[in-house]
Amino acid sequence: MGLIGLFYPWGLVLQAVAIFHFVRRRPDTFWLWIILIGGGLGALVYIVAEVVPDVDLLRGYVDRHARRRRILELEAIILENPAIGNHEELADLYLEEGKFARARELYDKVISTRPDSLDAYYRRGLAELALDDFGAALADLERVVATDPRYDFHRAIALLAHAHGRAGDPARADTLFKDATAISTLSETYYNYAAFLAVQQRTSEAREWAQRILAKKPTMPRYLRRRERPWFRKANALLKQLPAS
Repeated sequence: MGLIGLFYPWGLVLQAVAIFHFVRRRPDTFWLWIILIGGGLGALVYIVAEVVPDVDLLRGYVDRHARRRRILELEAIILENPAIGNHEELADLYLEEGKFARARELYDKVISTRPDSLDAYYRRGLAELALDDFGAALADLERVVATDPRYDFHRAIALLAHAHGRAGDPARADTLFKDATAISTLSETYYNYAAFLAVQQRTSEAREWAQRILAKKPTMPRYLRRRERPWFRKANALLKQLPAS
């Protein structure tokens, strides 16, 4: 009763907080048993080990409020001062906010004024990929990669490969994916390649690239492992969808 008395009723609150975080972040499954069986003490251990290190990730939520406030400010500003720099900043903010159609519209204006802006083409390509307009994304990303194959730490060439795969050009996609994976270890690139290979029914290769994402997990620092969790989940989901070899 000593420990129960010490944590009651706060133990229930700690468990609720821990379970909410577990559902949102999906760490290793053993933590759920520690939370449920360990009661308030187990929840406290989980919070110290998993929730507190994630506090830095909350900065994204804070940034989101600041970003939305800045969007409203810029929308008002460009009515009186339609400077191209204001349009580009607003486009970047909408891209980060996931408002891809509006971002694309603004990048169109930036490019019409500054047709040599490689970043505007690249970011418009990102918006077009998100909108599933793969033909338009191909044109923009081809321009970027032709000018600078290493753009955005080789992410541009990997996304160009992804666009070719989705646009129905598997031969070109495969060539570009091989180039990208030879120089990049981004989980996004590995996952897109694995998904492409799965569609091409190259099951063993798809499984290999999905497993490469998971193989990075044990050697990653904890803060990176937390940031990579969405890709770990996607890789696991893809592996479950693949037919048994």
